[in-house]
Amino acid sequence: QVQLVESGGGLVQAGGSLRLSCVSPGRTFSGYDMGWFRQAPGKEREFVATINWSTGYTRYADSVKGRFTISRDNAKNVVYLQMNSLKPEDTDIYYCAARHVTTSSYNNWGRGTQVTVSS
Repeated sequence: QVQLVESGGGLVQAGGSLRLSCVSPGRTFSGYDMGWFRQAPGKEREFVATINWSTGYTRYADSVKGRFTISRDNAKNVVYLQMNSLKPEDTDIYYCAARHVTTSSYNNWGRGTQVTVSS
């Protein structure tokens, strides 16, 4: 499994922006689809966005479509989640996840980074 480390979370006012980053120290994301998920206290972890390794195809949850953008820099092995027009409802712990192209599920997870959006 790849080791994933998220960063970039913090406190921001509604309407503001944050950019989350996910890296794998000393490892490569080659061959992995990457995703961002989020979880609020007492809630189920939910899908936010994913980006495909081979094609760069992206998909987003309806709740973030048009506001969030997932991207990756394969040369630097970094995955980003640009979050614009943040809403209080976006307050969650955000997790980076990886899925090798030979598997069907995201089994590699980071420890998460807290995003708090104030009203």
